[in-house]
Amino acid sequence: MPAKAQVDDGVLTDSEEVFEKAAEVFRVMSAPMRLRIISALCNAEKNVGELLAEIDTTQPNMSQHLNTLYQAGVVGKRRDGVQIYYRIINERVVTLCRAVCVQIASESD
Repeated sequence: MPAKAQVDDGVLTDSEEVFEKAAEVFRVMSAPMRLRIISALCNAEKNVGELLAEIDTTQPNMSQHLNTLYQAGVVGKRRDGVQIYYRIINERVVTLCRAVCVQIASESD
């Protein structure tokens, strides 16, 4: 059983499981397209057509990135007739994404 991660005086102690999970989150967020999708889904669920109206990409590319986000547990989906609607289910990823993007934007000003 892996060691539990602990925070001592603001420093994370070694835990292979924590580092592996963190690396997976960063891998999922490493594509600008996935960051755009996360941003577009922050306020409401949307179907692929609605996402394509906001984000300039092809339908196959959008579907590939949505599948990656779904497999990683960042987004959930539901079917309504022929449409599939995507929504954020991992708010921690959104919080991390916003924090990084706000920091970068403030440094650009």
